[in-house]
Amino acid sequence: MTASEIRQAFFKFFESKGHVIVPSAPIVIKNDPTLMFTNAGMNQFKSLFLGEETPKYPRVADTQKCLRVSGKHNDLEEVGIDTYHHTMFEMLGNWSFGDYFKKEAIAWSWELLTEVYKIEKDRLYVTIFEGDEKEGLPKDQEAFDYWKQYVAEDRILLGNKKDNFWEMGETGPCGPCSEIHYDNRSEAERLKVAGATLVNADDPQVIEIWNNVFMQFNRLKDGSLQPLPAKHVDTGMGFERLVRVLQGKTSNYDTDVFQPLIQFIADKSGKTYKSEATPGEDGWNDAVAMRVLADHVRAISFCIADGQLPSNNKAGYVIRRILRRAVRYSYQYLGFKEPFLNQLVPLLADQFKGVFDELYKQRDFVQKVILEEEASFLRTLEAGIHKFESSIIKLADPKVKHQLQQEHNFGGFLDKPMLQIDIDGQDYKKDLYQHLVGKIIPGEVAFELYDTFGFPLDLTELLAKEKGIGVDIEGFEVALQAQKSRSRAATAIDTGDWVVLKDDESVEFTGYDELETVAHIVKYRKVSAKGKEQYQIVLDKTPFYAESGGQVGDKGELVFPDGQVIEVTDTKKENGLIVHFTDNLPETPDDALTAIVNPLLRTSTENNHSATHLLHAAMKQVLGTHVNQKGSLVNADYLRFDFSHFAKVTEEELMQIETIVNEKVRENIPLKEERMVAYQEAITSGVTALFGEKYGEYVRVITFDDDFSKELCGGTHVKATGQIGFFKIISESAVAAGVRRIEAITGIGAETYINAQSKLMHQLRELLKNPKDISKSIEGLLEENTRLKKEIEKSVLEKSSGLKNELAQKAENINGVNFIAQKVQLPNADAIKNLAYQLKDIVDNLFLVLAADIDGKPSLTVMIAENLVKEKGLNAGTIVRELAKEIKGGGGGQPFFATAGGSDVSGLDKALEKARGFVG
Repeated sequence: MTASEIRQAFFKFFESKGHVIVPSAPIVIKNDPTLMFTNAGMNQFKSLFLGEETPKYPRVADTQKCLRVSGKHNDLEEVGIDTYHHTMFEMLGNWSFGDYFKKEAIAWSWELLTEVYKIEKDRLYVTIFEGDEKEGLPKDQEAFDYWKQYVAEDRILLGNKKDNFWEMGETGPCGPCSEIHYDNRSEAERLKVAGATLVNADDPQVIEIWNNVFMQFNRLKDGSLQPLPAKHVDTGMGFERLVRVLQGKTSNYDTDVFQPLIQFIADKSGKTYKSEATPGEDGWNDAVAMRVLADHVRAISFCIADGQLPSNNKAGYVIRRILRRAVRYSYQYLGFKEPFLNQLVPLLADQFKGVFDELYKQRDFVQKVILEEEASFLRTLEAGIHKFESSIIKLADPKVKHQLQQEHNFGGFLDKPMLQIDIDGQDYKKDLYQHLVGKIIPGEVAFELYDTFGFPLDLTELLAKEKGIGVDIEGFEVALQAQKSRSRAATAIDTGDWVVLKDDESVEFTGYDELETVAHIVKYRKVSAKGKEQYQIVLDKTPFYAESGGQVGDKGELVFPDGQVIEVTDTKKENGLIVHFTDNLPETPDDALTAIVNPLLRTSTENNHSATHLLHAAMKQVLGTHVNQKGSLVNADYLRFDFSHFAKVTEEELMQIETIVNEKVRENIPLKEERMVAYQEAITSGVTALFGEKYGEYVRVITFDDDFSKELCGGTHVKATGQIGFFKIISESAVAAGVRRIEAITGIGAETYINAQSKLMHQLRELLKNPKDISKSIEGLLEENTRLKKEIEKSVLEKSSGLKNELAQKAENINGVNFIAQKVQLPNADAIKNLAYQLKDIVDNLFLVLAADIDGKPSLTVMIAENLVKEKGLNAGTIVRELAKEIKGGGGGQPFFATAGGSDVSGLDKALEKARGFVG
């Protein structure tokens, strides 16, 4: 069976068991503060397990895109090394929300594996939870008894809490689980060692393929277990492992899931993929690198397609880290010195067409983003190698460096990585390497290479080993752990358990129709972050919009009958719940309250949100239909819109966009809001949907003119476009590869901005004596400024030329060297440099030191004739650094010319006097 046939057989089987096939949630999570990525199939159903939402269907099945590279589930460093770990993977799952439980889950998993997929029964082992005395949990006898109907008791193995009690985190839904393991070893190996002894023993050929999790509990903050409102089934079957088993392979990477990518990589690199190569063998590093590229491009591509661009923080940093690991392997082992990873995207998109169409629809955009990231990192990689070279030069003994400098007439090496040394310095380079053998690169240097340039420790070790140098591994680990500690401290959040006041499975949002609602508190909890205590409150009804889709959460008040008023500082969404943030708790939390949204903030936010829809539509008209939203922020002050486009938006294009939006504002187009529209019906009607958003079966459609702007959106909007008042773009810029950003303002904000610009223009006119053409007047001032600058430069050059002859006459012959050490009064460093080169042209055997006070800052310049550099071993860079000590500064340069600056003008005379000692 092909991978596609295996996936379809899974869906068909569970459809026959009454399951509805639902789409995968985005791989990037947006409304759960505890997770950045979907790392398990159950993530999108967490609110159903907790009883916070009512399920639409009691039974569903799906294939879920998952990513495990951070936090508790971190497989990144194993990826490519072994045969079965991945960053992005598919998790096939069948789910029961308070419907069937252990009996059916066990029966159907056995039926699918043995009767549909025809897996040999004598290669399968199952595990059940053995119980845990400390937790007060007994052995899962129920699961044991059901399994006895299908397998012999010696194939039903007991597993401890680590292996057979599934928890998604420190708190949350959990329960005992029953795994199914497959023994993929040869007959000879199976006869030698019983498969039962290798289950959960990290044997690469005895692997878990299915996990039946029986969700029964909710883990509370204090570690105790609370029974869930209903019992659920959460199963997960690793698709890549299943395909491996059914295709008779010993590695996931040998299946048709990965082989098209790997063979493409092998062909382009000119290398052969050796699947069976082991560490130390020829081809091992090449095979690992090919597996890394084939795996990583999946994770990177699907995250970008779901709206997460590579960046320097949070989820974006994780994606960038994965991408850089792939580029490093391709550069280090496969010889790709130019961007290559992006070339895999079209092949990958075709492979998943019809499964995850979001990648296929955005393949050009995704490929361009990866291309730009690759090019950027390859430049960083080169810079990192330079940093490595500079670092190891500093390990050499100063006496050795001085000796080699004299032998090879090569100066200034402290300022040059060896990669920059020209061909004449090769012997010098070789000799220096010989003196570095046995040295150790400090741990903090290795960590800087890792943290700043993306060098993993093994790359630094490899480069060092080539030079016979060691690396302080312990020091690196100390620096790494210190960074992790700082990161944990900065993001640490202590969240208490919910205090439940009222049983209510759902929260009613009334904010589309009103700004005030009478409500009751359902539950609340205390949260501490960065030393500040806050409270999170859930109401049974609320007009407060929770931050989502780029629109910020509402602020306002909760007013109680006794007169107490509690300020709502923010509103966010968590697992389907609308959570209100406050600094205080009510004295009588059981009382009814009035939830009141701040009307001014809401109105201004609505203006900006509706303007964003108009902006999106106008941009498609002006720039092209390829423009798609890649992120947005809508608050009361301004709107920020990120969009896919690979060129700067010109001033003319911005004016066209602005004009179109303001025309729509003046037309005062009424809002057409449609709630509970079937998703497929909405898509068929031509509505704009955003990639990376999780849409339900029914959606809300926002339309401003059927032929202009029609989008799926859950945010709040103006009743008619005239309310926006006026729209003004204030900036356009690049934010990432292939993504640009427009910032704009509306309403009162736009009025304030225009008034400020008008006031500034009035002030300029007054300063320029009210000219008829202000632009022409400013051009005249700029031309006059340029002319005056040139006159000053000419005057300075004439002055320095006059000084040239005066200083030449002051040259003092000391041991065959014409020594000049003088203070000069010149306005800038360029004038001093020009004077030095003029003196060099007319004075033989020159040793020149010029001192100057430039706007209160001391400056030193040293010029030495090239023949003196070679014959007497003089070095301007070394000398100027020594002289700079007198002015409390530093500097450097080439052997024949160098400069220095400092902070103590009074030391200039001492520096000039000290200079004589280098030739006397």
